[in-house]
Amino acid sequence: MRNIEEAEHWIATPKGDLFAKSWTPRSESGGVPIVLHHDSLGCVTLWRDFPALLAADLQRRVIAYDRLGFGQSSARHDRLDLNFLRDEAVHQLPFVLDNLMVDRFVACGHSVGGGMAVETGAFFAQRCEAIITIAAQAFVEDRTIEGIKVAEEAFSLPGALDRLTRYHGEKAEWVLKAWIGTWLSPAFESWSLEPTLARISRPVLAIHGDRDEYGSLAHPRIIANGRGICRVLPDVGHTPHRECPDLLVDEIAGWLKTLKGSDAAA
Repeated sequence: MRNIEEAEHWIATPKGDLFAKSWTPRSESGGVPIVLHHDSLGCVTLWRDFPALLAADLQRRVIAYDRLGFGQSSARHDRLDLNFLRDEAVHQLPFVLDNLMVDRFVACGHSVGGGMAVETGAFFAQRCEAIITIAAQAFVEDRTIEGIKVAEEAFSLPGALDRLTRYHGEKAEWVLKAWIGTWLSPAFESWSLEPTLARISRPVLAIHGDRDEYGSLAHPRIIANGRGICRVLPDVGHTPHRECPDLLVDEIAGWLKTLKGSDAAA
């Protein structure tokens, strides 16, 4: 897109380097940036055209980054802590915000990244203007577990891991094990976003496809309940940013315009 400047960033942290990318319109509207959190198998590249489309439509900067262990960021070899969603907001995101000189922002995340967006909104209560979740989970649901087990079986086939290797390189096996091992762990069965949601003071938009194979409509309803609105996309599965990016951008842009008196609406 001609009017969008793309830039890559390398951010040093005590645990390794983070890779980030920003999309900045040449004539910004003045709205606060949107910070994207990717899903359990995702990375900056797998957002595809969505960040550029969002930046162009909203005329504001969009930022995405690879968490440690994913994409082009440094590898990690430990197991994910069961509080990994909160840990990302508390211990890693601050390096991204400081490096890219982001003060106030909108947190937006896909799938488990949606949970991280919620954790971000709670931790950065004074800086996060709004929260957007896309196909996020609010608790451990049978449908989520079954979807992961189906994916685990599919990834066990010869050559299946090659898809992840394309995006994560030698880290692909760790990425897959981190996702499956965490969600199928008995210790994770009682995980829920509800304690964090109870601390949210900013408006929330929870977007979900009605054909999402990893979560029912109970999730966006819980996330939005008393805090914002739930948008259900018809005939859409777990990846709206790839299945219907233009519709997703329209939903987000339309909602942000309704936030009167907030920097998120600018």
